[in-house]
Amino acid sequence: MKKFLALSVAAVLSHSAIADVNYSLAITEPEHHLGNVSVEFPQTAQAHLDVKLPAWRTGRYEILNLANGVRYFSAKDDDGKALNWEKINASTWRVHLNDPTSVNIDYQVYANELGKRARHIDDSHAFIDASGFFMFSESFRQEPVSVKVAVPDDWRSVSGMENNGSKHSFKAADYDVLVDSPIETGINQFHKFEVDGRDYELVIWGEGNYDVDLMLKDLKKLVTTGNVIWDDYPYERYVFMVHATSGAGGATEHLNSTIIQRPRNRFGSREDYLAFISTAAHEFIHTWNVKAYRPEGLVPYDYTNMNFDKLLWIAEGSTSYFEDHLMVRAGISTTDEFFKTLTKTVNRHLQTPGREVQSATETSFDKWINQGGDHARNYSTNIYLEGALISMALDIDLLDQSNGQQSYRDVHRALYKDYKMPHGFTAANVKAILKDLTGRDYSDWWATNVDSPAAIDFDALLAKVGLELARPEGAKSVASFDSFAKNTGELLTLTHVLRGGAAWQAGLTTDDKIVAINKKHVGKDLKASLETFKAGDKVTIDYIRRDELHSTTLVLSEDFDKAKKVVALKNANEQQMALFKAWMGVEHPKLAKK
Repeated sequence: MKKFLALSVAAVLSHSAIADVNYSLAITEPEHHLGNVSVEFPQTAQAHLDVKLPAWRTGRYEILNLANGVRYFSAKDDDGKALNWEKINASTWRVHLNDPTSVNIDYQVYANELGKRARHIDDSHAFIDASGFFMFSESFRQEPVSVKVAVPDDWRSVSGMENNGSKHSFKAADYDVLVDSPIETGINQFHKFEVDGRDYELVIWGEGNYDVDLMLKDLKKLVTTGNVIWDDYPYERYVFMVHATSGAGGATEHLNSTIIQRPRNRFGSREDYLAFISTAAHEFIHTWNVKAYRPEGLVPYDYTNMNFDKLLWIAEGSTSYFEDHLMVRAGISTTDEFFKTLTKTVNRHLQTPGREVQSATETSFDKWINQGGDHARNYSTNIYLEGALISMALDIDLLDQSNGQQSYRDVHRALYKDYKMPHGFTAANVKAILKDLTGRDYSDWWATNVDSPAAIDFDALLAKVGLELARPEGAKSVASFDSFAKNTGELLTLTHVLRGGAAWQAGLTTDDKIVAINKKHVGKDLKASLETFKAGDKVTIDYIRRDELHSTTLVLSEDFDKAKKVVALKNANEQQMALFKAWMGVEHPKLAKK
């Protein structure tokens, strides 16, 4: 009987916690980017406890090798005695246990990778994403956690997590909340505001040419737009974290906050400011799309392995698509500014030969291994670009077929309603929603536009909402290499050669250094060097490859000195203008000018 009871107690201890998991981070040498972490795991009777540091962080679908900054790992039992341990893979430490005990581990973290938005410490702040700092055990992943940070006296600590009794202490329901609720601590600006009964905070680290008053004004507008798509808000408090950096840029969504990084001098101009505030809109949308509902392959997160899914184009691309809509509806950006952004997206798509090779399904699944560069542009696409354009095509189709009564917003409203976390959604679920909304089977549309490389007819698509993709008046025909080059001293080095284009067919490739065209030295700009030629001309190209001089002939293709632009149709009819308003929430420019 005693043996049975002992086994029962051991079983309970091995599968359930009897206390919180407590984390602490001491930043004692910030100038050297070092922090000391301690973790207290509750008592367990397991033969060993595996503790892990994530290999990636949420919002960035890429293995980041976060464990490479860990040193001085040690483990002790509840009496302070050392426990034996071994590292069993790149980011897992196995602690061996002889008796039931709590487990206390300590280690040092080197945090000097600001741009990854996972770990950074310096003498002015620390950005603490749990993925880069705090180890976890699957045995206690669902248990409550607390976090304390020991920082200089003049630092302020801010997080989307709940405060835990002191200004540098927080608590969360479990590790999944902790890993999705970063802490910004340091010397920073801090602002609070309230909109529609929900609390918001803006914390800014770093000096820059930003306008805080303008930021606050537009963020207040932005956060009112959630009900444009969804029926309610998944938070009561939200934190906007901003880094004005010396070069790092990017952003990441989190459960109850976002971190946005921009070079410190890239806030001032209208173009730069719109890039900032549209990023804020993107991450704000992620509070629903990805954080409240997400594709099945990301549920639950596996923090130590790649999380493959074929619908990342919805997670990211649809978010990119909606950001511009919310900006216009909120009155933050104008329709002309929206057209300018859409123009860039469409032209980038048309200048990406990979659109003919890789489908949205394929690029979603391959996001974890996709690389940038010349080959990627020629044979691949990406979840942001293709996802945004496919979202637009689906949105306009829904609006057109329903006379403006149904839209892609209804699809996301249904995803939020029916597939909230901890559930995930599949392609079959999305197609079922489309059928429920419209009574039509979208399987063929999906096969053509999602599971195959999408061939979007922009002329027909944009015309439905009273727009067109038109060449500006006065555009002139110019000769082209069908490639891009950068000046490298006295030579031009090819940086991208479009698959199937003039340079490609002539055998030129990236990193070739163009010396001369028809035996005349090229200038500092490829376009300027081609001004005396016309499309169809056959020219001789001298170039250097592997430090050797080569020569080839090339037939110049036709391009124009001005790219096509998305503009409003001046003769848009009533139906087109009505559909535009149902699409964007504002009047068609033709009506707006009356």
